[in-house]
Amino acid sequence: MMKLGWYSKLDQTERRTYWACFAGFGLDAMDTTIYALVIPALIATLGLTQAEAGYLATASLAGAAVGGWAAGILADRLGRVRILQVTILMVAGFTCLAAFMNDFWSLAAVRFLQGLGYGGEAAVGGVLISEVIRPALRGRVAASVQSSYAVGYAISVSLLPVIAALFSEEMGWRVFFAIGIIPAGLVFFIRRLVPESGIYTEARAAELAGVVPPPFWTIFTGPYLRRTIAAAIMSTGIFGGAYVMITWLPSYLRIALGLSIKSSTGYLAMNILGSLVGPLLFGWLSDRIGRRPAFMTFLVLQAGNVAILLLAPVGLDTTIVLSFFLGAFQGALASGMLPTFAELFPTTIRASGQGFCLGGGRGFGSVVPATVGILAATVPLGTAMGICALCAYGTAFCAALFLPETAGADLHGKGIDQGTMAGRGEGSPRVASA
Repeated sequence: MMKLGWYSKLDQTERRTYWACFAGFGLDAMDTTIYALVIPALIATLGLTQAEAGYLATASLAGAAVGGWAAGILADRLGRVRILQVTILMVAGFTCLAAFMNDFWSLAAVRFLQGLGYGGEAAVGGVLISEVIRPALRGRVAASVQSSYAVGYAISVSLLPVIAALFSEEMGWRVFFAIGIIPAGLVFFIRRLVPESGIYTEARAAELAGVVPPPFWTIFTGPYLRRTIAAAIMSTGIFGGAYVMITWLPSYLRIALGLSIKSSTGYLAMNILGSLVGPLLFGWLSDRIGRRPAFMTFLVLQAGNVAILLLAPVGLDTTIVLSFFLGAFQGALASGMLPTFAELFPTTIRASGQGFCLGGGRGFGSVVPATVGILAATVPLGTAMGICALCAYGTAFCAALFLPETAGADLHGKGIDQGTMAGRGEGSPRVASA
């Protein structure tokens, strides 16, 4: 049989879990990127302002912040696979429901609810794949799941010109949102073929045997407080910078550069291709030099790329090349958070910790695209995007300095700090250490 790198080393359970998470991330990415592609249509047909378009993006990201932490807490109590299914259904259902909305406030409500599901799916899926994959391969495999974002984005971008050709602008964006129901079918595959994480099952068995699991707020105590804060701030910067580009790049290409839908699709295709490659690069690099150095390297590269793309007087040919690297570096940074944050916490609070760090980053980062919309009222859109993105990446770089190195951590052996057990007698219930 032909060897396919690390994929050939995965067993059946690892492969099924990988494809479940890959498909979940990809289809949810399709749903979330639909909004960025229909912003011009919403402005034209519903009379939204650029600031209101930014607020709608923020509504979804705020929902993702809440959903990430809430789903993480539930996943630590009810199981990774069960909550993964619920969150996928939420994303699909509320994306479809957006097709029937007619004003800013109804769209904002639906976007918030869709964000709840997307934030939860990203957090729980990241924990599931990190727990199932063996430590030596975790960085490459878990990071590569983020490549599915490029697949989902490619699907939505490919559908855009087709829908534009078949429907009027008024009807087209509604049809686009209605297509978002498709990911719901993935739940049937997960229910039949994907088992629960063995690490979580062991921790759950210990709990049933009398081990008392720590509360979710343990992530804010003892040795976990510093890493929780550092990870949340870093994700805020990474997500904030990424959301600037995800939300506003289609509009920048069409409004600021004057490209048609057909022309801008080519630029977005290069960005998507980069998003496919970037996570693979980060996974390979982080397994060799460590998670923290890899983050710092890609943050510097992305900041430089964004500065040239948006603030320097470059031509259209250079822009299309830079769009590839924009997607690559952006995808690399997003992918690295999945294995890294899972390695920061023990099993009994792992999903809660990852959910808060990812969700907090999405929530605080959600103000950045809204800020772009506000600034764009007084300065060129490209300038507003560049200022906000560079500030976000600078914040992430500073936070990365305070993260502990976790590459290759044994998630079976990650335990609650022994101080948690101090003062308990032999007759006291044991605290979970799995």
